[in-house]
Formats: sequence, C-alpha cells, structure tokens
Amino acid sequence: MNTPATSMPSGHEDRIGLGEGDATVGNARSSVLIGALAPLTRPGWAEAGRHLLAGLELAVRDVNDAGGIGGRPLELVVRDTAADPQRAAAAVDELDRMGVVALAGEYHSVVARAAAARADALGLPFLCSSAVLDRLTEQPTPWVARLAPPQSHGWRIYADHLLAAGHQRIAVAAEPSVYWASGAGILRDRLTPRGATVTDLDLRTLDPATVCDAIVAHRARVLLLLAGHPEPAVSLVRAVRRDRRLAGITIGAPAGQPEFTDWATDLGCDGAAVPFLRYLPGRMTPLGERVGAALRERLAGAPSFVAFEGYDTVAVLAEALRPHGTDRARTAASWPRVAVEGTRGRIGFSRLPGIGVWQWDGAPVQVADRDPADPGRFRVLHSRSVPEKRRRPDRP
Repeated sequence: MNTPATSMPSGHEDRIGLGEGDATVGNARSSVLIGALAPLTRPGWAEAGRHLLAGLELAVRDVNDAGGIGGRPLELVVRDTAADPQRAAAAVDELDRMGVVALAGEYHSVVARAAAARADALGLPFLCSSAVLDRLTEQPTPWVARLAPPQSHGWRIYADHLLAAGHQRIAVAAEPSVYWASGAGILRDRLTPRGATVTDLDLRTLDPATVCDAIVAHRARVLLLLAGHPEPAVSLVRAVRRDRRLAGITIGAPAGQPEFTDWATDLGCDGAAVPFLRYLPGRMTPLGERVGAALRERLAGAPSFVAFEGYDTVAVLAEALRPHGTDRARTAASWPRVAVEGTRGRIGFSRLPGIGVWQWDGAPVQVADRDPADPGRFRVLHSRSVPEKRRRPDRP
C-alpha cells in the first residue's frame, strides 16, 4: 500500500517524543531512541502517515508500560518524509547522527527504498512497516527487514481475484513511477498467460474523458487505477461512474486507496465497489482486538491496516532490542530469530527469492471493497493468510 498522493493536510512538525507528545529532547539520553519515518504532510499520503504513527506511538506506550528496554524507556524520533525520497535519505542521516538504534515505519515504497539504501550504507537496522516494492534494496542486505508483503505476492493475489471473477478485458491507467510500473508488470505477467487482455493507458497523456473513450474502444470491463489520490484517481472514478457507456464496469485500486476515509469522503457512493488490497486477517489476534480498540479511540475512527503495521513494527523492534540493548549489529543479526505475536498473526522473518531484505512471509492479504449499501463498511471479497510458497529461514 504505497500510492503517491497530493492533497493531504499540512502542518505536522518533525518531533521527538515517547509516542504521546510529552517527551523532550532533554530526556533522550536516558532513552532508547528509534527513528520513525512517515509521510505526514503533502504531497505524501498524510492520512496513511497519521495511522502509521498512531500505531507506532501506541506500541511505544505499551512497551514502556511493560518496563521498556532493560529498564530504559523507548522513544520515537519522528521525521516527516512528505513522500520525498531525498528528504527521507537526509532524515536517516540525521537520525543516525542522533544515535537512534533502529529505524521504523514509512509508507511510500519509493521513499522507503531511499531510506533502506541509506540504512544499509550506515549499518542501521530498519524495519519497514508498509512499503511493498519488491526491490526495496538493490542488493541483499542484513540491515533491513519488512512487515508488509512484497508487491509481487499481493498483486498476484489481486490478479487471481480478477480472473476468478471472470474478468478478461482489463485496462490499466497508470501514472509514471517505479512503484506503478512494477505493479503493472506484475498484473500483466499474471493475467496475460491466463488469457486476459491488458491495455495500458498512460495518464501522462490522457485526461479522464479520453480514458473513458479508450476503455470503450478497447472493450475493457475492468479499469485498474494505478494513480495517486486524490488526483487523478478521484476525477477518473467520477468520469467513469458518470459515463453511460461504461455502466457495469468494474473499477479496481490494487494499491489500496479506498482503505482510507479520505476516499469515502471525496467519492461517497462512487467510491464503493472498488476492490483493493489490504493486509488484515479474517480474525485479529487477541492482541489485535485490544490494539484495535485503542487505535479506534486514538484515531477517532476505524484504524486502517497501516495502523496495525505500525504497532507490529515497534513490537518486533522491542523484541529484537531486549537481548542486545543498543547494539545495532546484534539487533540486525536477530531478524531471522525474531518470533513475535503481533496484532495480525505470529511474525517471523526469512529470505524469499528475489527479495533482498528479511521478509515476514506470513502477512495476511485481503481483497476488499466498500459496500455500495453502506460505503463506511468494508466487504472482504477474498482472503489469504499464508504465502504461495514458504521457505525455511536462512541464517545471516
């Protein structure tokens, strides 16, 4: 889940804190510092960043309530990436100089890739929460691990859902980016060998009206939006919904844009029945039920899967830090030995083919949509809790 976005509220300042906003830089010396990266201002998807940070902060509070790390409080040093890879890389350098023992977070894949490259170069453990791009690093690294499933895994599940629903003529409207291009390639590689026709529509040259014309011309019955929210995604959805020639067409958003309330606020009923990927299980763990209730109160609304990813990130880092304290190398070396009961299942890491980071290979994957009868309610259309192939963990 990592779409670019362009109209989230600004005004969120970088800060240092215990997760509740009441800590100061002065007490940082007695704390175990974790750098937290999240898109909190435009052009980043600020709602996703807010959910991610809420999960991170709640987990920090719980860790500290349980005694912290060897009696020392865990503390977040938050930096707003604003969906800017260069800003993220600079933040990693700054956090390294401040003495953080590890990095956590980030939502946008291209931004997370820049952060992972700097973390690898600096020898700084980085547990990526939400970014899914397969090539998070150019070369295999022992320093980076990830909770979100690789894009190739989730997007193949999405393609299989389309095929199971009988869809054979599919149009893909995409903006230019490494993330969107990767997603389009995964879909095409999964769909075309199974008899589907995939038509590429370049949003650099097509406006919503010409996208509708192209859908009609190619007789597509599905339009997949590989585009940022709110624009051009909102305008595309509205144009398709209002075009009588396209009555009955399925709109899909595999990157997960409809997960967030901004989608429902902007589109209302037009945003319902748009299948998307989310990373939640059919049933939360007991921890997940408790955390979900606390997140709902903190966010004044239903938490997204991104908030649970944030919580699980700190839970894993705390488990990795407890035996070794602030030793970065030992923390990174513990990735393949970590075993944590998270909010969405038991978390452990292994090496997967084609993935250069330590990967949780049991992340749950759902295809869901918003119910046309009640756009505030989600329907689960397909669920898979285990990957297609599991591998035994490799030792570093």
